[in-house]
Amino acid sequence: MTASRKDTALSRWEDEGGALPCGPQEALAAACEEEDIPALSDTELTQLRIRVIALENIVLSLLSKASDAQLEQVAAMADLITPRPDATQHPLTIHAATQMNQLVERAGHFRS
Repeated sequence: MTASRKDTALSRWEDEGGALPCGPQEALAAACEEEDIPALSDTELTQLRIRVIALENIVLSLLSKASDAQLEQVAAMADLITPRPDATQHPLTIHAATQMNQLVERAGHFRS
């Protein structure tokens, strides 16, 4: 990708999502009442689980071919999402960071 195409893509991304904490859909989501959002059915939850498993395996495959610098970047990102020592340690955030590090470790088994 040329520099100008990259700059255009990045500026568009910032306008379409990077400029707001939750992207351009944030205002729409905030305007929704909780009762406007139907609960997921068992079928939808099953499909969501299947998609998460598929995405995890895709990420694992991509990480197995990643450079050392890219793997270090994933580890650095895991450190960033871990709460600061003076902040409340939320179990889900801690678990997410652990999962990121485990994906990098698992990818190492497939690296040549």
